[in-house]
Amino acid sequence: MRLRLIPKETSIDFFTKWRLWLGFSAFLIVLGFVSFMVQGLNFGIDFRGGTTIRTEATISVDTGTYRDALAPLDLGDISITEVFDPAFDEDQHVAMIRIQAQDGGEAISGEQISEIQSALNAVVPDIKFVSVESVGPKVSGELIQTAVLAVVLAIGAVLIYIWLRFEWQFALGAVAALVHDVILTIGVFSALQIKFDLAIIAALLTIVGYSLNDTVVVFDRVRENLRRYKQKPLADVLNISINETLSRTLMTSVTTLLALIALFVLGGDVIRGFVFAMIWGVVVGTYSSVFVASTILLRCGVTRDWSKKNKPTGNQFADIDA
Repeated sequence: MRLRLIPKETSIDFFTKWRLWLGFSAFLIVLGFVSFMVQGLNFGIDFRGGTTIRTEATISVDTGTYRDALAPLDLGDISITEVFDPAFDEDQHVAMIRIQAQDGGEAISGEQISEIQSALNAVVPDIKFVSVESVGPKVSGELIQTAVLAVVLAIGAVLIYIWLRFEWQFALGAVAALVHDVILTIGVFSALQIKFDLAIIAALLTIVGYSLNDTVVVFDRVRENLRRYKQKPLADVLNISINETLSRTLMTSVTTLLALIALFVLGGDVIRGFVFAMIWGVVVGTYSSVFVASTILLRCGVTRDWSKKNKPTGNQFADIDA
């Protein structure tokens, strides 16, 4: 017996309330924009600047122990990760400790570094600070500009790709869905004040790819059905296409969400922000592929049977496809 999330044959009308879907999306976008303007984003160390300390010890790294030891120092945002390298000796355990800039400065002071080392020595007596490096606001600003440029270029490349593969109406619908997904993701991070760092930028680019994949699957079926149902209204063709791909779309989304939810629950604090962005992106990406991209395509209209030139009708066999 095969598992089905929805019946094999469906005939849902997705466009009788298209104004409701677009209005709901517009409302969420406005809320996200207002939150961004009022609260801004809770930038992580990557974008705010800070200090990175590389440590070595003979005892295996326990990030929880390190974090508990540094908590009384009230240093703000701290990120601790273990470094793995085949070249390390068996008793060589390396960690990277990243601490946000203190009081607007580019680096933590020498006294604070001494306090950090003393706090860690209490739990790991032989710990050594191999290197201490700082990232100032200027470099952090450049990272923000690069991150924004990466997202914009990705969306621009999608616009050109879809335009070449389909038509400009398809490209406009796909890009509208991608912009919708990115804005809503940034908006929810602003509203909930979840830490926003380079890992979230990677999640945004992944969301763009995931949403585009869903949209292209629907658009491919639309293109096929436009040739098959030459006399049907565009809304009917879109409904048929979405219903035919709905099972595949939902099954892909649900199986992806199962893996992401497991990571969110069991993966720990280090990747929780990234996984949350992915979960949110899969949900809004699935929604936008069905309700935003297709609705934009419907409102723009599309050329019917654009791949074939009109044939002369000189006799009764002239219009039969070979």
